Amino acid sequence: MTKYYDAIVLGGGAAGLMTAWQAGLQGRKVRILERSKKVGRKILMSGGGRCNFTNLHTTESDFLCGNPHFVKSALKRYTAWDFIGKVIEHNIPYHERSHGQLFCDNKAKDILNMLLDECAAVGTEISTQCDITGIESVGEKQFEVTTNGEVLLASSVVVATGGLSIPSMGTTPFGYEIAKQFGLPTTPLRASLVPYTFDGEHKQMFSRLSGNAIDTRITFGSTSFEEAMLFTHRGLSGPVVLQISNYWTPGQAITVDLLPGVDVAGLLIEAKGSRPKSILRTIMNEYFPRNLVLELESLWWQDVKDKPVAEYSNEQLANIGATFNAWNLIPAGTEGYKTAEVTLGGVDTDYLSSKTMEATTQPGLYFVGEVVDVTGHLGGFNFQWAWSSGYACGNAL
Repeated sequence: MTKYYDAIVLGGGAAGLMTAWQAGLQGRKVRILERSKKVGRKILMSGGGRCNFTNLHTTESDFLCGNPHFVKSALKRYTAWDFIGKVIEHNIPYHERSHGQLFCDNKAKDILNMLLDECAAVGTEISTQCDITGIESVGEKQFEVTTNGEVLLASSVVVATGGLSIPSMGTTPFGYEIAKQFGLPTTPLRASLVPYTFDGEHKQMFSRLSGNAIDTRITFGSTSFEEAMLFTHRGLSGPVVLQISNYWTPGQAITVDLLPGVDVAGLLIEAKGSRPKSILRTIMNEYFPRNLVLELESLWWQDVKDKPVAEYSNEQLANIGATFNAWNLIPAGTEGYKTAEVTLGGVDTDYLSSKTMEATTQPGLYFVGEVVDVTGHLGGFNFQWAWSSGYACGNAL
């Protein structure tokens, strides 16, 4: 006997669970079909296991999208404070870290359990290990979904399948394939919020410095971020690197300011007058880890490394200082989807309603969360997009 649902949600991640919960509140009969053994796996691993579930300072400017206005409606209708209200209602302790990021005090499982409890309260059915072998439109706002040999009918299908990031979790391009099947284009896809890799001497240098972290400002084009940068065996990582990776064009240079807010050229020229017998390495050791200073010395002032600063010309000091504030580096690439936080690009928002997430060319078909061409900055913004887009969709079903 064929089972009928008001909505079938493909994917049991953050956006899928939110959509099902909200649709259930409207009295809709909903079933979630999840491909893996468990729902909410990305929730559980996020934020070092404590889930950076939203950001206090969320605005539309924190998202990249082919249509920058697309996110406004959903974000306005369901804000960070709306989600925080539910967290408080469920007695989940949380704390704020830098830049408005909110994390669970205990474990990310608190957020997942909250979503599961809310879905259970509204009667959502959840099925895992579902191999979906067919989705067909069989009438006006009527779909036939085949999974594990079972044929289901639904008035609506919600695609909440996520992106391509972290393939070890079983991610697939299935959501993009559904979009293509129903005539919706996708924008170019690439790994997002992802570390850089380097070749040659820089790779060797960064590998030797692996584990060191310093606060920097990284700029690409007109976009800059200022946070911690981490040296790794493969290149550069840390929040500031992940942030700028969203904007970087492969093959182009990024500019790293190793001492933001400090005019290093002026600092060195001043030191020449106030402490002329000091060597440059000693001065810079006051601002950076010793092993980093030694590496930079071998790059930028090896030929005069043991001379007292008084023996440098002002021009030499100005050039060295300028390099500290504007170190141009060309990454070889990124670590790709295996370590990317999310996927940049997705289902073209020109073909979706910003108020409901429904496909404009296929009534009853919806796309939410990461599968859509909406990518947030690092810091809880992508979860907020999952909550906001899921809310918009769930209330429209």
